[in-house]
Amino acid sequence: MPTNLPPEYFEIERQFREAETVQEQIALLEELISVVPKHKGTDHLRADLRRKLSKLKQSSQVRKDVSRRQSIYRIEKEGVAQVAVIGAPNVGKSALVAALTNATPEVSESPFTTWEPTPGMMPIEDIQVQLIDTPPIYREYVEPQLMDMLRRVDLILVVVDLQTHPNEQLEETLSLLGEQRIWPLEYRNRYEGERRGTFKPFLVVANKADDEQTEELYEVFCALLDEEWPSVPVSALTGRNLDRLKRAVFDRLGIIRVYGKPPGQPPDLTAPFVVQKGSTVAEFAARVHKDFIDSLISARVWGSAEFEGQSVSRDYVLQDGDIVELRT
Repeated sequence: MPTNLPPEYFEIERQFREAETVQEQIALLEELISVVPKHKGTDHLRADLRRKLSKLKQSSQVRKDVSRRQSIYRIEKEGVAQVAVIGAPNVGKSALVAALTNATPEVSESPFTTWEPTPGMMPIEDIQVQLIDTPPIYREYVEPQLMDMLRRVDLILVVVDLQTHPNEQLEETLSLLGEQRIWPLEYRNRYEGERRGTFKPFLVVANKADDEQTEELYEVFCALLDEEWPSVPVSALTGRNLDRLKRAVFDRLGIIRVYGKPPGQPPDLTAPFVVQKGSTVAEFAARVHKDFIDSLISARVWGSAEFEGQSVSRDYVLQDGDIVELRT
């Protein structure tokens, strides 16, 4: 049966074939459907166009959802390190991040309050570390984009509720991460033959250690662990041990601060260079300027040296708080 299509149909069809985006194709398909005459001869054509339109809209929505998830969990790193704060529902992650940073995540006694990652900056003396509050981890649903984010961060804080089965919470969280091939750095030898595994430094944070009476709970928690874990008891509510937690984060990141001193001038103690623990004078020089690694003649160190201003070699290993004068 003839379709008797109008001339504008063919022009719109040509534009549809040349369309470069899904949104353009959707708009043109809707226009095509509107110009097709409604009679028995066009029933199959209109049905086919509607099926195409439905598929394109579904495809468009999937792309939007994927793009949204990627944008949510693709958080640009700020400060000297990026640290993810994870844990089971209602362990107090959001309250902890709010107490440590300038972030304002929604804090509630109800579980599943956090639906999107929320970054904030945590000061540790004269440096800044980025903390990211994350949605709760639970077995019923594992967000792939969250797992990808955990593979990118520098450190993972595993928060447990000291007053509500903390050992079970820790075991379950570690099990879920292990299923995603994300393991503590200490497990590297255990999974040496595994492919595509990610190993990250972990720090266990026993939250809701609100007063000295909870010290016994913390001791029981540590005694029942299958192995020794780096951990800190804290209270987001009272602020107890938050400075101790900051120091533990600094240590687990494996970093040191080194201050530069231009020859003949006082050192700049306001903006330290942050390098990995074990870094040498030569590595510090390369961090200051890429050309210094070749042009470095000598260096003097204040702090860890035997005497102040001691001349040291290029392979001298620096310590946290050292002041270094480079001569090129």
